[in-house]
Amino acid sequence: MVKFTKNVAVALVVLAMSASTASSQSTDYVLNTASTGGTYHPVGTAISTLSKIKLLPTEKFSLTAVNSAGSGANVQALGAGTADFAILQGLYGSYAATGTGPISAPQPNIRSITMLWQNVEQFLLSNEYVNTGTVGDLVAVKGMAIGMGKQNSGTLGSNTVLMGGLGVDIDSDYDLVFAGYGPTVDALANGQAVGAGMPSGPPTGAITKLMASNEGKFTILNVTAEQATAMDGGRKLWVPYTIAAGTYPGQTSDVSTIAQPNFLAVNESVDEEHVYLLTKALYENLGFLQAIHPATNAMAIEKSVGGLPVPLHAGALRYYLEMGLDIPADLIAAE
Repeated sequence: MVKFTKNVAVALVVLAMSASTASSQSTDYVLNTASTGGTYHPVGTAISTLSKIKLLPTEKFSLTAVNSAGSGANVQALGAGTADFAILQGLYGSYAATGTGPISAPQPNIRSITMLWQNVEQFLLSNEYVNTGTVGDLVAVKGMAIGMGKQNSGTLGSNTVLMGGLGVDIDSDYDLVFAGYGPTVDALANGQAVGAGMPSGPPTGAITKLMASNEGKFTILNVTAEQATAMDGGRKLWVPYTIAAGTYPGQTSDVSTIAQPNFLAVNESVDEEHVYLLTKALYENLGFLQAIHPATNAMAIEKSVGGLPVPLHAGALRYYLEMGLDIPADLIAAE
């Protein structure tokens, strides 16, 4: 009995040592996402799952997706070192780079890996007030009821920035309707609001509902190149985007607008080889990601660096150069 106990004890020690050795030979990075009910967390889980299947067995590292309060909290977590990777709204990446908005100081530690999917800016206006068919018509309806998002929402924040670029202070120039997308389109349909800004991935269900039940009454406004430059305000964040004809009921022509990226961010201190291998794995296994969540259907190597607000991590940069991409100078970090 004593002999058996000693053998078991020895075996347990050996197992523990083996586990410790295996653990020390692999790295598990934290990937911050957002709440479990949105898109960030399932996309983050898809990336995490890919890393555990494709990278952990051979390269000895992986990512674990954890939920969070979203982009603002993720910027803080990257700065504090409690997260290594994070999914961020492009605007918050810009805030982090410049120390503006809700971010009190520049965060030079944050680097980008890839654009993930885009938040497409969709501005709607009652046809009664449509003149040019562009967002310039929204400037002309100052004093009227406009839906620009819930209070304290990312939608309200981005609409504040965009309309500010056109000289509109939405807080003082509009009678704001603070509501989500469903109640906003109800307010439009009922005549309680004349316009709205509803960034999302088209087709957006609420807009589809509005256009289907109010044929000929509302227009999705175009954004001209000049307007796009003014709305971006030098951030180099928003990029051109076309909402194809037929995306919405009654939409007979393309709508030219802009979109900002949701992107995968990483701390500069993360190993260059690991970021290189992760970037490579993402683009060599897009079908895997797209099977888990359709938001990643927007990913393509030719779109990978469009609208990124912070410089690329050295590992991601290496992969894109190998793939022959032209990298804008502002995405190459200073030595």
